[in-house]
Amino acid sequence: MVSFTYVGGLLSRASWLMSIKETSIANQETYLDNTIQAISQLQNWYNEDTGLWDTTGWWNSANCLTVLADFAVLGVDSGLNIAAIIQNTYEQAQKTVVTAQKTISAAGLPVSSYTRVTKRDGLQKRGFDNFLNDYYDDEGWWALAMIRSHDLGVQGLGDQQYLQAAVEIFEDMKAGNSSCGGIYWSKVTKYTNAIANELYLSVAASLANRMTNKEYYLDIAVNQWNWFKNSGMINSNNLINDGLDDSCKNNGQNTWTCKTDREPSLKLRRLIQTDNQGVILGGLVELYKATNDAGLLLEAQTIATAAMNTLQRNGTLYEGCEPNCGADGAQFKGVFMRNLRYLQDVAPLPTFKAFLMHNADSIWANDRNGTQLGVAWTGPYTTADAGSQSSAIDALSAAMAVAS
Repeated sequence: MVSFTYVGGLLSRASWLMSIKETSIANQETYLDNTIQAISQLQNWYNEDTGLWDTTGWWNSANCLTVLADFAVLGVDSGLNIAAIIQNTYEQAQKTVVTAQKTISAAGLPVSSYTRVTKRDGLQKRGFDNFLNDYYDDEGWWALAMIRSHDLGVQGLGDQQYLQAAVEIFEDMKAGNSSCGGIYWSKVTKYTNAIANELYLSVAASLANRMTNKEYYLDIAVNQWNWFKNSGMINSNNLINDGLDDSCKNNGQNTWTCKTDREPSLKLRRLIQTDNQGVILGGLVELYKATNDAGLLLEAQTIATAAMNTLQRNGTLYEGCEPNCGADGAQFKGVFMRNLRYLQDVAPLPTFKAFLMHNADSIWANDRNGTQLGVAWTGPYTTADAGSQSSAIDALSAAMAVAS
């Protein structure tokens, strides 16, 4: 359950807020130029044959696609031909067989392993089943990528309709109902976790705002949020833990602690992942658009503020696994920044704007090798791949969108 009274005290203790206000060294034009350069670099990892991005995983490629669609939706004439990239990924990714395995490391970090095998000749129509695998979170990422691609207004030929793809993915997710409520993480593991359920909420609410049978999706989204906020996964500090145990209780309740002073515990920062704090923001924004319930925005702002105060170093978003976050962890911070920007679009706060711009500045100043962007936004730069690159682009694009 979200605790609104926590926000005022949390903000008053956040010394980093004062240090980043009005300190941005860039303007909108600079952010635009930086974003275009970074996207051009990202495309060096793009594999036209598979429609996926090399050096990263299946679900990460869905996020790469979302990053491009979100940038294109801003209406910038970048010359990047993003519509063609979207269409190619839509066609080719579904022709690539991807087997998936997921585990949780000893440090609590999800580790995804994917093996790609390109399909043989003979596939004449789209193999939609290739957007479906054994993991509902993977499916949710692809559903959101299809929705954002739809928002760009680009459709292919014949039956290639992005929104319909999202609808079919959603129906598969819906079948994964958990005994605790919500949905399971996967079809092979009886684990109820936060990220799959946040994605389920976000997809449902997004479809409610785009489909003619709005009430069908809205009813699911409202019920999903009512369950989620009472599930125990949102802890007393307004941070979202990873999931529920076999008794349907917060599986981090007894061991994950949060200090209330200026320096959050290192253990907490290692175990609270930024993507878990991010997807819920976008889901609540979409649910607000469908219901006009302003209380949802307050709940989103409360979660966002708690995450910003806890998961940062000197005002720069920080993941506890840095700099060795693997392919999964490298994506997390961008997810938070993307969804924080969605929230800023409909419920702007000066603090959120400053945070978005400060992080974009820090990436470009401290975590860059030419146009390659790494995972540690505070620096120093170590290495980059499509996951870290697209994650950083989320921050750059968000700063461009909010800069005046």
